[in-house]
Amino acid sequence: MVDTGVTGHLESAAYLGAVALGATIFGFLYTGVNFLRMGTTGITAQRYGANDAAGVRTSLGQALIVAEAIALLLLLLQRPIGDLALHLLGASAEVTRHADTYFRIRIVSAPATLASYALIGWFIGVQNVRVPLVMVLVTNLTNILLDFVLVIGMGMKVDGVAAATVAAEYAGVAAALPFVRAELARRGGAWDRSRLVAWRAYGGFLAVNGNLFVRTLALMFTFGFVTAQGARQGSLVLAANAILMNLQYLLSFALDGFAHAAEALVGKAVGAGSTQALRRAVRLTLAWSLYVASAFSLLFLLGGPFIAGLLTDLPVVLDTTLRYLPWIVASPLVSVWPFLYDGVFVGATRAREMRDIMLASTLLVFLPAWYLLRGLGNDGLWLAFLLFMAGRGIGMHWHYRRRVLGDAAGVADAR
Repeated sequence: MVDTGVTGHLESAAYLGAVALGATIFGFLYTGVNFLRMGTTGITAQRYGANDAAGVRTSLGQALIVAEAIALLLLLLQRPIGDLALHLLGASAEVTRHADTYFRIRIVSAPATLASYALIGWFIGVQNVRVPLVMVLVTNLTNILLDFVLVIGMGMKVDGVAAATVAAEYAGVAAALPFVRAELARRGGAWDRSRLVAWRAYGGFLAVNGNLFVRTLALMFTFGFVTAQGARQGSLVLAANAILMNLQYLLSFALDGFAHAAEALVGKAVGAGSTQALRRAVRLTLAWSLYVASAFSLLFLLGGPFIAGLLTDLPVVLDTTLRYLPWIVASPLVSVWPFLYDGVFVGATRAREMRDIMLASTLLVFLPAWYLLRGLGNDGLWLAFLLFMAGRGIGMHWHYRRRVLGDAAGVADAR
């Protein structure tokens, strides 16, 4: 949001649009491999629940090795990836030029960003959420400070925003390393090197994460589609949607706190074979998620204009943002369900079901809805997006009642 805010106060909306495009590209690249975080949490939590100390270590080692292998691949292919992404997004020449600058700098953060996914997923899996909090605080506070120093203080533009993000990502990982050593010492166990160097040992890890990868690609396609369609409606709508999406991300990060709790608690319950603990974890996290979602709807209703005004002082951008603000007011009460159930399914390592529901919601709900509603312009785009979120929530609720609870009860009875 600070990235958006500092560029939203520059002299041209092109800078804000460029950061929005750049963030969308890295949404595909980085969030596209966020399966490292989710998959690591579910696998680690189940091994933690089963008191498998060596397995807990293996989860961390495998996640970090896969993370750095993917980061290396992104660095090697950065030129064709960036060129193709900017071409597909189809923004104006000026916005594309600034977005290219942003991309070339921020791609350097790949090793740190992907390592942080693995580390955060592992710490949540071992029920230690304080370290992820430290990592996120260090990352974001560093980013905020450098945004003001580089952009406001030194007069840099999107290059300063990108450089601040790169430095912040590495700072967050560096802050986590002492905690990793302490956590491993506290958990005990020993490294099984054969499970780190033998390709066959990665079968279970890759099976879960492969499905999560497809699921996340479908999710990021939807977010990217919203950005691309906004860009095709002009720089003004693109900039307004960038602000609205920041509010959606703010909501998602808040609700993800309870989804992460569900991941850890559900994974532990599944690992221990306790259906009662599974039900209790879902009830508690769902109740708190609903409270927070309702609070966010009220916040966006009453404080949305103020928040948008913090992110831009360009009158035409602000007016356009407020025109579409009601969609974000409605979003929390719709989005809360898929966010929460994501955590439940990750903890239960039901990656295949997550993949199938996401693909169905994207291909059978979102795209047909946009096709039918495209005559409404940006309103139709946001309505299609909310229908997509609703489709995910309904599908996951059905699978939870029919499959996750049923299978957990069967495992408990067998034990």
